[in-house]
Amino acid sequence: MGYLQYGSASEYEFDDRTLAHLKVVVVSRLRRQESFLLSWATEPSAGSGRTSIWIAPTIPLQFRFSGSRPPALNKTWIDVMSRLSHSSRGLVVVSEEEAEAVKSGEVTISGGID
Repeated sequence: MGYLQYGSASEYEFDDRTLAHLKVVVVSRLRRQESFLLSWATEPSAGSGRTSIWIAPTIPLQFRFSGSRPPALNKTWIDVMSRLSHSSRGLVVVSEEEAEAVKSGEVTISGGID
């Protein structure tokens, strides 16, 4: 498991593969000095629910991975989350399977991809 550390004390846990894809999308937006909302579902083991944070270029951000090797990246997963990041809903962390289903047209993310 890896961690997204945001601000001075907030730390959020993600598996390394998800975090690697999230990093590509977040860094691409921040490189353009853009702010946006980032949201994800909380696992039932951690109490369920959703978490949302406002990502802005002026707030310190760190991606910390537990694995020593970077995971292979899935372009479809990055593309779907990138499109979400530009929607009114903001960047929503979706699973790799959900991203593939969106690409194939099997599923749409309501209120997500404009």
